[in-house]
Amino acid sequence: MPAFITTPETAPARAEPLPLPENFVSVQPGGGTCYRVELAWGRWRRWWLKRFRPGYVRRMAALRRGSADGAPHEILDSRDLKFCRNRCTCHWDPADDRFRWRRNLRLTHWGFAEMQLIGWPLLAVAIGLAFTPGWYKLLAVVPLTVLGWMVSFFRNPPRRTPSEPGLIISPADGKVVDITRIEHDEFIGGAAVRIGIFLSIFNVHLNRSPVDARVIELRYVPGEFLDARRPESGERNESTWIGLEEETFPRRRLIVRQISGAIARRIVCDLRPGEALARGQQFGMIKFGSRTELILAEEEGLSVEVEVGRRVKAGKTIMARRPEGK
Repeated sequence: MPAFITTPETAPARAEPLPLPENFVSVQPGGGTCYRVELAWGRWRRWWLKRFRPGYVRRMAALRRGSADGAPHEILDSRDLKFCRNRCTCHWDPADDRFRWRRNLRLTHWGFAEMQLIGWPLLAVAIGLAFTPGWYKLLAVVPLTVLGWMVSFFRNPPRRTPSEPGLIISPADGKVVDITRIEHDEFIGGAAVRIGIFLSIFNVHLNRSPVDARVIELRYVPGEFLDARRPESGERNESTWIGLEEETFPRRRLIVRQISGAIARRIVCDLRPGEALARGQQFGMIKFGSRTELILAEEEGLSVEVEVGRRVKAGKTIMARRPEGK
């Protein structure tokens, strides 16, 4: 029997997810100025809703599913889950979630605060410059260019994910900068292949699941903010480590790492331990330039479909392929 074939009798048992680490305090564990402002706004909004719209609060509480245990603040509606979805299990059915439409916009909801806090001042400066006398009005192009770049950075374009069995899809947009063999990875349990993707400030920064998988373990590692193109950035920079197990037999393991960069210093990962992901499903982002790594079990039959220098797109580009049914 070929070495890469695993039978139901020899396949590893379904893994038990590990609890979320204590330092994984929110979906954006590294914090940030916009993050703190948004949390402060949330506290004011919850006070206002309880004080002036108690009927709405009662209605949303009756429709809520799951438990709010573990959340750092009250959960009145789905907006309160933006930064603590991973800390609790509560949610609303799609028909009851009045703010679900935000996830269908062509801009990611994880960038709303930055767009409000930075975008409106940039627009105000551009308008002010446009009405100044003489050649100074030409300077309005500077804040407008920055605003246009911000809108581009937080864009959320639709992606059609390939459905063919055995495919492993890119978890990020960007350029493949290294493909490295690892002698042994403890989580995977053997030899592995690491594919590193560099995301420039002009790439879409949303991350997507490479396969249908279940979240087994999450880790947040504080660190430095080196240029993400440098090889040592993978070991020294702030990062989020996501251990996944494929849902289907033979339940292979793989890893996705979100790594900060010199400009990108805010990693978002809203996954819960034990959560099931569909191939191509969004689960987070890295704000303003970064690196994403995909680590796969090296085995007979695995074919890496990309090379160094290749441009890839999350949820769309085929990174690797396994024989169908193996």
